Amino acid sequence: MDDSTFKALSRTGTPGRYAAFADLVDLAPAAAFIRDSDGRYLWANHAYAHLYGTVPEQVIGRYIEDLDEPADAEQFRALDQEILGRGTPVRHTLAYRRPDGSAGRAVGHRFPVRENARTCVAGIYVDVTDHLRATVQWQEAEENLQALRDHSGLPCALLSANGRVVEASAAAAELFQVSPHDLVGRRAHTLLAPSPDLARLHARWNGLISRRTRRVETSAVLVDAHGLQRRAQLHLTSIGHSSTGHPSGGHAPVGHAPVGHSTSRARHVWAVVTHQSLAHEAHPALTAAQIRILSLLAEGSSNGDIATSLHLSRQTVDYHLSRLRHLLGAATRPALVARAYVLGILAPRAWPPRSATAAHPLSTV
Repeated sequence: MDDSTFKALSRTGTPGRYAAFADLVDLAPAAAFIRDSDGRYLWANHAYAHLYGTVPEQVIGRYIEDLDEPADAEQFRALDQEILGRGTPVRHTLAYRRPDGSAGRAVGHRFPVRENARTCVAGIYVDVTDHLRATVQWQEAEENLQALRDHSGLPCALLSANGRVVEASAAAAELFQVSPHDLVGRRAHTLLAPSPDLARLHARWNGLISRRTRRVETSAVLVDAHGLQRRAQLHLTSIGHSSTGHPSGGHAPVGHAPVGHSTSRARHVWAVVTHQSLAHEAHPALTAAQIRILSLLAEGSSNGDIATSLHLSRQTVDYHLSRLRHLLGAATRPALVARAYVLGILAPRAWPPRSATAAHPLSTV
């Protein structure tokens, strides 16, 4: 079949075995061609011509050497002869030189076709150069992220949408007094101590997974393998997305039902601990009034000032302070303030002093 016959067959609708196929492939994103045994192009689609920075009309009728460098042309002719000799399709990865001089790579099949009593070589390829380049860049980014994670010294973990630890830094494993191997696979809610702010943490997690929010800064009480607790400042960031309502099933990380169906859900959440209190044994949860008293005490207020600010009697304030010294194991007022900070009851970076669980920076409780 000569080039004019094939072009007429593929573009005019003239009856023929490959006319409809040629019309379809001509506009396909995969690069396709047909060459005769002499290396002359009988047909090429737009995607194939684009690899050479031209159009199909400028490819048809030309020879391999007219388009490719000598070394590439020699390789392509050898592949054609292999197909003609074997008579069976061959799948392989093809390296070539792009018009801009950069290296390209394509993956596809080359196979024999029979036309007008002649055996020709057809090929169809997908250019994977950009995909491979993106893969390399992604791998480099992953390696850089891992190096940053391992050398930053910050406890951090990658959590799945259903709250399971996927990756964890050495600092995170040390925080929970377990090995990194034992930490991976754990449910996040098993690492949290019961506390009044769990409901708020759950709501914020749902916002991340449903992608209503991208980043959250909050706090939680963590519990290690020995049962010791510490309050930690958490930075949560959602990454990736999926189109299914429940990509991996299971329960939310704080032990509640999973998030409802959504058209776009986060697949993972990065959790980073930036501040943490000293490890301590569990103590009874403090009331809002007790925390407010501690914040005023840390500010330097006297018992009388505290009573006036909170509209309490002096005797009530004295009782609360006595109770707090007992709960926190602090014998003096300075020791009580110090314990409130090292146990994570008061926020370490806030002035005036305020609760570490306050929802807003200006809130006092």
